[in-house]
Amino acid sequence: MSGRVAVIGAGPCGLSQLQAFESARRGGARIPEIVCFEKQTSAGGLWNYDWRTGTDAYGEPIHAGMYRYLWSNGPKECLEFADYTFAHHFGQPIPSFPPRPVLADYVLGRAKAFGLRRYIETNTVVRQVSFDQDAGSFAVTVRNRDKDEQRTEHFSHVIVASGHFSVPNIPHYEGIESFPGRVMHGHDFREAREFKGRHVLVVGGSYSAEDIALQCHKYGAASVTISYRSAAMGFHWPDTVDERALLASIDGAEVSFSDGSAKEFDAIIFCTGYLHHFPFLDDELRLRTGNRLYPADLYKGIFWRANPKLMYLGMQDQFYTFSMFDLQAWYARDVVMGRIGLPDGAAMDADMAAWSKREEALPDPIAQIDFQTDYCKDLHELVDYPHFDLQLLADNFKEWEHDKEHDILTYRDKAFRSACTGVLSPVHHTTWLEALDDSREAYLACG
Repeated sequence: MSGRVAVIGAGPCGLSQLQAFESARRGGARIPEIVCFEKQTSAGGLWNYDWRTGTDAYGEPIHAGMYRYLWSNGPKECLEFADYTFAHHFGQPIPSFPPRPVLADYVLGRAKAFGLRRYIETNTVVRQVSFDQDAGSFAVTVRNRDKDEQRTEHFSHVIVASGHFSVPNIPHYEGIESFPGRVMHGHDFREAREFKGRHVLVVGGSYSAEDIALQCHKYGAASVTISYRSAAMGFHWPDTVDERALLASIDGAEVSFSDGSAKEFDAIIFCTGYLHHFPFLDDELRLRTGNRLYPADLYKGIFWRANPKLMYLGMQDQFYTFSMFDLQAWYARDVVMGRIGLPDGAAMDADMAAWSKREEALPDPIAQIDFQTDYCKDLHELVDYPHFDLQLLADNFKEWEHDKEHDILTYRDKAFRSACTGVLSPVHHTTWLEALDDSREAYLACG
């Protein structure tokens, strides 16, 4: 078939898109020309670990905020590829909460097994994307960092798969200039042992705040205080971890909170989220949204309403990750290839409005899980992505939520059943709190 498709980013979303097209090609379909631009030196996106912070060797902002000793904070069964299972990749069932090197090995393993590297130009930064109404095509300007050369190419479709966890949102607090210790965003957090014996303030109330606080506790912080904006997470924290109301002001090492309390700290880590940031897109193509389960202006959570030839993957607030990215990629592929037709504008608007209205009424995380499960089911119904048990995934997520409420230190020691194979994972040989070696070899050892 005719046409050229630009995929921006070769992280999990971009790799899902390449896998979707490659699956169709292997099934005998004629696919368009695919070019994936990846600014890092290899595929993998956020799952790449880089010791650098700030800027990379080429002066570009560091994309990945991955830190040493990160372990999955959700069951791996909830992000398994239906066409490439964990058991297939590792040759055995593995426990439910792998460390970063194991998950990175899995993500890149599928890409290697299906030869996706042929579609990817690494070390190539997208500088600008614009749409020519008369030509009906996109002009994509990129710079190859190895050659230090810039060029512009033309594409019939553009798929933005650059993620939204790379540009930190950093608020300002009165007196922060006077703080004498370490101040950083979680994006620059690399090594929990840096804070051994120190009193650490973590600002934020979501997953990154929760996990970085636990990392600091695990590796010996003297104390960790979590400052929340709207509501405490309310877990049964260990004695050295506590939650306090919103940070109010800072005076030297002393931090005051809106509940009237105060405490001295050695370090402040902002886990205050990320911005959806696409400076390479022309204004009329740029998604503007907060962290939503159903971002505005994206039909099916994928297609830019004003120009559906532009697609975004993985822009949602996420319970589901890899499996949802796959479903979005399969759906996007089928629209590009003419297998699925898009409705008229009024029908798209009505569909988006219905999903948005439902999202606004969600009362709690359990309802949010059901919402995103239904969203995935909606995509799955019309594509040939392999079968997997989405209802079991929803049940796994809910059990995971309850496990965290029961004991935030031991939820990673539980086992879950695969929605792809039906097999219950083994329990890891070492509890998460005692597992200080996160290497692939140590994780997969028999114990």
